[in-house]
Amino acid sequence: MRLGLWAACALLAAAVGCGGSKFAPVSGVVTLDGKPYGKAAVSFQPVGDKDNPYPGRGSSAYTDENGRFVLVSDENNGAVIGKHLVRITTRANELATQEGVGSSDGAPVKRAERIPPQWNSESQKTFEVPPSGTDKANFEIKTKP
Repeated sequence: MRLGLWAACALLAAAVGCGGSKFAPVSGVVTLDGKPYGKAAVSFQPVGDKDNPYPGRGSSAYTDENGRFVLVSDENNGAVIGKHLVRITTRANELATQEGVGSSDGAPVKRAERIPPQWNSESQKTFEVPPSGTDKANFEIKTKP
């Protein structure tokens, strides 16, 4: 009996998304100091509230050479409808340590994160995903005030 109930719940979750969450298509552009940033990882994490403390899974994407991204979450295109915490970082492979790059003695050097902490590790940036979705999730990041 338990196995049948679990299977029915799994099928229902797969049909409507994680925890019954509804998804909407989300895309946009990331710019850094006014130029498209094609090296970004964009993350949307749904923000819960007292009525819905666990609104669903987060979504993410990489930007292309024009700074454009299209969010996905597992098999779902887009993001959960509602408020999200947004984090944008430089892709990990762009920050990877490289042998002999940037040092006079040839020692490995890790590239610096170009995106300010208020967009990633210290982010309080939010974005509201509307029920109809959006192609205007645009983020203009500035490294200088």
